[in-house]
Amino acid sequence: MNTIDARGYSCPQPVLMTKKAFASNENAYTVLVDTNAAKENVTRFATHAGFHVSCEVTDTQYYTVSISK
Repeated sequence: MNTIDARGYSCPQPVLMTKKAFASNENAYTVLVDTNAAKENVTRFATHAGFHVSCEVTDTQYYTVSISK
């Protein structure tokens, strides 16, 4: 599983980081983001790329976006 730490980056950087990670052709990714906009944008991008996506808020107010094929 590939973990992308996009906390602290504003859009579109989290989406671009996720897109770059997809080039590794793994089956699962975890993207950490710290804004709702980044969560929504990464979710939309991954869904349109054909992945299954689930999100959760951690105790530290970060979002964990789990992406899998």
